[in-house]
Amino acid sequence: MMEWQSELHEECGVFGIYSPDGVDVVSASYHGLYALQHRGQESCGIAVNDRGVISCYKNLGLVGEVFQPSLLKSMKRGQIAIGHCRYATTGSQVLENAQPLLIRHRKGNMALAHNGNLTNATELREEFELQGDIFYGTSDTEVIAHAITRARLTAPSIEAAVEAAMHRLSGAYSLVITSPRKLIAARDPMGFRPLCMGRLGESVLFASESCALDAVGAVFVRDIEPGEIVVASQEGITSHKSHCGRRGSQCIFEYIYFARPDSVIDGCSVHEARLRAGVLLARRHPVRADVVVGVPDSGLDAALGYSQESGIPYGVGFVKNRYIGRTFIAPGQKQRENAVRIKLNPMASTVQGKRVVLIDDSIVRGTTSRQIVKLLRDAGAKEIHLRLSSPPFLYPCYFGVDVDSRENLIACRHSVEEIAGIIGVDSLGYLGVEDLPNLVPHFTHSICDACFTGNYPVPPPAVGDKCRFEA
Repeated sequence: MMEWQSELHEECGVFGIYSPDGVDVVSASYHGLYALQHRGQESCGIAVNDRGVISCYKNLGLVGEVFQPSLLKSMKRGQIAIGHCRYATTGSQVLENAQPLLIRHRKGNMALAHNGNLTNATELREEFELQGDIFYGTSDTEVIAHAITRARLTAPSIEAAVEAAMHRLSGAYSLVITSPRKLIAARDPMGFRPLCMGRLGESVLFASESCALDAVGAVFVRDIEPGEIVVASQEGITSHKSHCGRRGSQCIFEYIYFARPDSVIDGCSVHEARLRAGVLLARRHPVRADVVVGVPDSGLDAALGYSQESGIPYGVGFVKNRYIGRTFIAPGQKQRENAVRIKLNPMASTVQGKRVVLIDDSIVRGTTSRQIVKLLRDAGAKEIHLRLSSPPFLYPCYFGVDVDSRENLIACRHSVEEIAGIIGVDSLGYLGVEDLPNLVPHFTHSICDACFTGNYPVPPPAVGDKCRFEA
């Protein structure tokens, strides 16, 4: 994370389609990535497989910027395509790290797209480099590609190579891969990052979120199980579950912030999870107020839940500039201060002279929250009571969420009362760690809450000292 960054950022989004019945895989990938744009806004790419010949186009920028109509029209069509939109949780923001990665190998070409982070990427990279492998970028996705191609030298099939490589990989990875004849989807044994399968006629699709299937008119079939490898080819669909059986550990922050509210992940509606967060906040941190407002976009559903549970009327507190992405960044201090005002404009008629309950998903450093609070004060809010639909961030994430280093997390340096004073609110309340399982009450896996508790389901590369205040 950049040294001054005050907001969380997404991980990545992956999409894949195998079409034996003539569906335009380029167009489908474009629309699928467009639906996943919220997961990554730095670069994007599409790899197309036409009868074993794989071509790839990728660039820095948003999906709509990179894939102009003229480019989409000129791209070669095929039977398989995979796509990716990226936010750099590891690796720098350069074209070399954009995905999909296209690998040319003696056992056959391959293109790969990845969502997540490995915890042993550094060790594997050093091992591979000492054995003569050459790396062109700095992302751990390239480490996965090398692990698979090394396994492919002796494995009888590409899916067997993926299965063998998974024994070497630790951490979070949801993958879509195209070999000359197959489309493969794989999810790490803990299931940190989401991955689902859909159908469009005879075509088989894989995506990070179900909203991408909706965007192309596909029917949701099921989620890929933690540890599962699914292969789509002329022979049909096959599933390989040698890595399955461990108790999964889905990232709870997918439901709090990252995923789109219209997605369903591992059987749980993101919208319903956020509504429940608001309900639980109202029970845990009640307050006398006149109106409940949410910070767009991830705070809106929780605000509605808080309103429904508390009986305090729900109001539209902000108008969001829809032409600025989540990762809008300004280079200078003054520009950064103006960035929130450019992105959000308060509705004075909703908050003027009123006691306001403000619902947001989280606080990282507190800079953005302080600016949002100031907007409401300037619009005439009499009182502001901030409620957050997540517990305090106390630990970094090693599995694909760009949580800042501990020394920069405001909850590691200040008590709840101190944070309230710093950001300028009359009161502050967090969702409790014990409330997190109740966001997804019918969940079949366990959840990963390591960024709140420090209880990492997979050993991290390093864990710093405990922070001063355990909130």
